[in-house]
Amino acid sequence: MKRKYFGTDGVRGEVGQFPITPDFVLKLGYAAGRVLVDHDKGHRPTVLIGKDTRISGYMLEAALQAGFTAAGVNVLLTGPLPTPGIAYLTRALRLEAGVMISASHNPYHDNGIKFFAEGGRKLDDTLELEIEAMLDEPMQTLSSANLGRARRIEGAADRYIEFCKSTFPNDRDLRGLKLVVDCANGATYHIAPKVFHELGAEVIVIGGDPNGFNINDKVGATHTNAVRAAVLEHEADYGIALDGDGDRLMMVDREGRLYDGDQLVYIIAKARRAQGELKGGVVGTLMTNMGLEAALAAQGVPFGRAKVGDRYVLEMLHANGWQLGGEASGHILCLDKHTTGDGIVSCLQVLEALITLDTDLATAAADWKPYPQKLINVRLSGQDWKSASADMLQQAERALAGHGRVVLRPSGTEPVVRVMVEADEAGLAEQWAEAIAGAIRQAG
Repeated sequence: MKRKYFGTDGVRGEVGQFPITPDFVLKLGYAAGRVLVDHDKGHRPTVLIGKDTRISGYMLEAALQAGFTAAGVNVLLTGPLPTPGIAYLTRALRLEAGVMISASHNPYHDNGIKFFAEGGRKLDDTLELEIEAMLDEPMQTLSSANLGRARRIEGAADRYIEFCKSTFPNDRDLRGLKLVVDCANGATYHIAPKVFHELGAEVIVIGGDPNGFNINDKVGATHTNAVRAAVLEHEADYGIALDGDGDRLMMVDREGRLYDGDQLVYIIAKARRAQGELKGGVVGTLMTNMGLEAALAAQGVPFGRAKVGDRYVLEMLHANGWQLGGEASGHILCLDKHTTGDGIVSCLQVLEALITLDTDLATAAADWKPYPQKLINVRLSGQDWKSASADMLQQAERALAGHGRVVLRPSGTEPVVRVMVEADEAGLAEQWAEAIAGAIRQAG
């Protein structure tokens, strides 16, 4: 059954526009609370609510709190905390669910609601559908005697800091490293600098002064010029760029070269394989560069492709019994360390890998060469793009066999189909991307 409100990662949109309005979020909290109560009869559930640094977080936090308590659910409030911190505390406190108020890497005028199930796991499709069904039912506030309570908890940030540090080996430290840490003016502003400093690094912070409006504004994992410039200015060893809710990671070396999620996953896999600690293979997505697949194959490491989105990477990892996966966007999953993607934890795994390999980012990634890519977004005007592209797609796949691949993917938010061609020669990638895009346009 198709979901009505939930996307690939919760409910998200522009604040003040449906569904990111106080009345809908109130009802969403109530619906989720009712589902929790129905699943746990005889026991009053408790939910953890965190948020990033957007100004709208105050409003949406209050609406969610009201909805949950109206359904008879107790609420714990953390204030600003990274998304993976909410996942961790949901598990550590043995709570029935966790909720994060964030629109991740989006600008401040967007926001969203992301749910974690018991154990800090992503909410599965069945529960999302149950919540959506409850949203269509009238809201009936419980009697005063049965309402939930809400309170703020102290020390949430400190607990999460200690958890992040625990994922790094006790017999190793970061002494001697100078790190630029870009917190994107987001939820890691009071977390990430302390983690790296307490492990011994000299830390220079940028994007660490949130004001409610500057989250992801020209800083962070989606705007890496800031961290690159700071690394060069301060002659740092590495730059670490996180996004607004702390689940993405990009890194920069001392020369200002950028390393995306594909490259960082490769470095982690390479070090774990060298130590005999890589369980199974690595999962990427349909958009993962073929260069990663080829480099892993050369190391004898299996590789699988999931649909785009870290929830699908997670599903394939669980299905295969593997532990490591990610996306070029910087979502990296190390399931032996955490139940979800975590930018800080992922960075610590990269730094540990570099210590293990006794090398730096440039050398560790030198044997993986990205294939040239050509991406064209073709706007649709009602045409059947699958039929229109079928013949040209077959020709392209025959021509690229063993040398590249084609991915056609419709956008989930606009009338566009994305034509991506990858090949070992840039000219081949551009030639076949233009040919397929042209065939789709002609049919419009």
